[in-house]
Amino acid sequence: MSFKFRTLSLQVAIVGCLGTALYAQADVTIGVAGPFTGPNATYGAQYWKGASQAAADINAAGGIKGEKIVLVQGDDACEPKQAVAVANRLVDESKVSAVVGHFCSSSTMPASEVYDEAGVLTITPGSTNPQITERGMKDMFRMCGRDDQQGAIAANYMLDVLKAKKIAVIHDKDTYGQGLADATKAALEKRGTKEVLYEGLSRGEKDFNALVTKIGALKPDVVYFGGCHPEAGPLVRQMREQGVQAKFFSGDCIVTEELVTAAGGPQYTDGVLMTFGNDPRTIAAGKSVIDKFRAGGFEPEGYTLYAYASIQAIAAAYNGAGKDNEKASEWLKSHSVDTVMGPKSWDGKGDLKVSDYVVYKWDDKGKYHQL
Repeated sequence: MSFKFRTLSLQVAIVGCLGTALYAQADVTIGVAGPFTGPNATYGAQYWKGASQAAADINAAGGIKGEKIVLVQGDDACEPKQAVAVANRLVDESKVSAVVGHFCSSSTMPASEVYDEAGVLTITPGSTNPQITERGMKDMFRMCGRDDQQGAIAANYMLDVLKAKKIAVIHDKDTYGQGLADATKAALEKRGTKEVLYEGLSRGEKDFNALVTKIGALKPDVVYFGGCHPEAGPLVRQMREQGVQAKFFSGDCIVTEELVTAAGGPQYTDGVLMTFGNDPRTIAAGKSVIDKFRAGGFEPEGYTLYAYASIQAIAAAYNGAGKDNEKASEWLKSHSVDTVMGPKSWDGKGDLKVSDYVVYKWDDKGKYHQL
């Protein structure tokens, strides 16, 4: 996915993943890392839009102690090896002070090792695998919840609201997807429910008819999928084409209207359920920013505002403790930050103290709504 340069009165400098700063006066370089190409590029676009607007707004208000923010883009395509290469370039060539990223947990895990060694403050807006913050990295934070939290929400909803008795659990064999599936599976088992099927599919594949036939033979009440929209779309379509009417439930990696495109139309995604944080577009603290996005013709869905809030948190930490990342990290763990998603605060691991996962449902017009 490409992004066109515009002449901005917003005063945010933008550079490519291998570039150098466009404005010499900009003193705080922050990397924005995620999938800007590949099947999950929509999430990279959300990150970039959110981070760019935040940097522009902060710069217009005087920057970080008078210093301007420069954003450096790093495209990992949700590929772990590429993520490590991106991380090394951001640290060694771009000399970033901090990073907003990555998106796929399978990218965040190895890239964060690079940032940790370099002492780079890192906030991921969207990586939910619990191990990201369980490894004792003092400068690693997240602006989202964890899979063990959203898995529990999904499990409780399937059992208490849907009254499901037979649940099939499918995953995409990826760090995020399988991790989410396993967390949901564990939450179901804790409630005394054993899945009728646990099976993986491969990212990038589009023909799941053999798997759907197996699912159909078991007649489950719910099919729970740990994975992202490029596979979720074809999977739910092929389920419906084969007459499998089980509820389809997934997590926060299908929170894009590209799910509908991947499925072939809203007739296939109608009724799909998913977990995601409380819709940040409904929070009063972000109204002016949301209006600004919409006035520019961009709907700040998914992780757009999570990325915006991540830049806000970095700026707050630097304003509060200076650009020493050790002190900035300590500051974040002892202070609340006002963001477009409301006040946020972190525990000693770098996890949010409050996780706000809820359940959403897709409608027959291809839109999702919080239940």
